[in-house]
Amino acid sequence: MAKAVAKKKIQFWGTGRRKHSIARVRLVPGNGGVTINDRTMDEYFGGLDTMKLIVNQPLVLTATTDKFDVFVNVKGGGTAGQAGAIRHGIARALCQADVAYRPALKKEGFLTRDPRMKERKKYGLKKARKAPQFSKR
Repeated sequence: MAKAVAKKKIQFWGTGRRKHSIARVRLVPGNGGVTINDRTMDEYFGGLDTMKLIVNQPLVLTATTDKFDVFVNVKGGGTAGQAGAIRHGIARALCQADVAYRPALKKEGFLTRDPRMKERKKYGLKKARKAPQFSKR
């Protein structure tokens, strides 16, 4: 009796973070579709063309826009933070796909985790730095 050999699906994973957003990105060989939270990129970001541009930057840089299908699960933060997290995750996944992409992605700064976060509110103040109005008399 012959054993059935299971065909292993080729896929590359990358996790991206930005502000409070976390994106889990999966690259699968395909024809260039981008799906974010089970919606197309156009549906997800609507008319925000800058966010679409940010998401596609690593793929355009490595000339792999039509080589991989991108599946993203993103949560937390706002649209700008989510777009940055997706870009970071795609860049990390591309490094897994081919090590030759790493120098170009590193040079553009797509592999660097952006450490900027919102500053915490301090007691006695209205926000992180905004103080109540001061009056001498």
